Amino acid sequence: MELDLKQNWPAPINAKPVVIVGAGGIVRDAHLPAYKLADIPVRGVTDLVPARSKSLADDFNIPGTYSSVAEVVAQCGTDVVYDVAVPPHAITDILPVLPDLAAVLIQKPMGSDQAHAREIRDLCRQKRLKSAINFQLRYSPMMLAVKDAVENGRLGELLEIEVHLNIYTPWNIFPFLIPLERVEFAVHSIHYLDTIRAIAGNPNGVFARTMPDPRAPQFAQTRSSVILDYGDRLRGVMSINHNHQGGRKFQSAWIRFEGTKGAMMAKLGVLYDYPNGEPDELWFCQNGSDWQQIPLIGNWFVESFMGPMRNLQRFDSGEDEKLYTSTDDAYETMALVEACYSSAQLPGKELILDD
Repeated sequence: MELDLKQNWPAPINAKPVVIVGAGGIVRDAHLPAYKLADIPVRGVTDLVPARSKSLADDFNIPGTYSSVAEVVAQCGTDVVYDVAVPPHAITDILPVLPDLAAVLIQKPMGSDQAHAREIRDLCRQKRLKSAINFQLRYSPMMLAVKDAVENGRLGELLEIEVHLNIYTPWNIFPFLIPLERVEFAVHSIHYLDTIRAIAGNPNGVFARTMPDPRAPQFAQTRSSVILDYGDRLRGVMSINHNHQGGRKFQSAWIRFEGTKGAMMAKLGVLYDYPNGEPDELWFCQNGSDWQQIPLIGNWFVESFMGPMRNLQRFDSGEDEKLYTSTDDAYETMALVEACYSSAQLPGKELILDD
């Protein structure tokens, strides 16, 4: 059985140049390589540390560097798309400086918690920004294909979504996480919660636990269990362990989607031997048939990072009617994360999405 499934977001007809705000590792490792693949021009970069801006500009042949966001706005106005790739606490300092009606892509997560996310959402509304959050896993080739398969009935009625991670993550390469009170849901599993929402919608409620591990003693949480309440038809569950010490043989980083007509398995390749990774994989099985591997046109890293910028560019130009990860939609992911943390303190806490 041949499957022709959507795996990428269409390119804008005439992409605006991008200005990068923040010259950190995620920009160097993912944003800029993805924009090169997507043929999206980058006009300039600004960072609180000028040497980082210069280094990034030199390494990626970026034409300009700017001393501040205010200088970018004065020179570029709304003729560019702003890629705001800064830590969560800095987002609300930058948004007020941007011009009204600007197109802006904001690095995930959407603030440090739901209250901060609400502040970001309200700022974007007040300034009428065309604003999206860079929740990029849902734009990966494998997850776009899964969403296409689900929406077109390839799996029948969706009955099961299971995220299963049993891997070794070298937490020592993330020292910035050490002082944080919220780690696993807020930084890592937020990707899966967002992608599940994108495919199945919001759950009715959530039961969750997240906990530390003596094998990663400096970090607040590195293991989680989540049950998502979608009623009595769809079962949603997540089992996350970042501390498996048994080597590669029984490591697992898969998401299973199963329905009345078939099932799909998506391998999160980047999580094996992180940060080196392995290729992503996507498999499909129609009931009564053999499993078949679906060739993918790319991986979560870095191809998925093309999607949010392409969608934003197309929305800004009128080519797309909807922002797939708009700040309004991303706020609901932040509400789900908040509900997970609330449930971890009080079992059975119901998910509530505030206006």
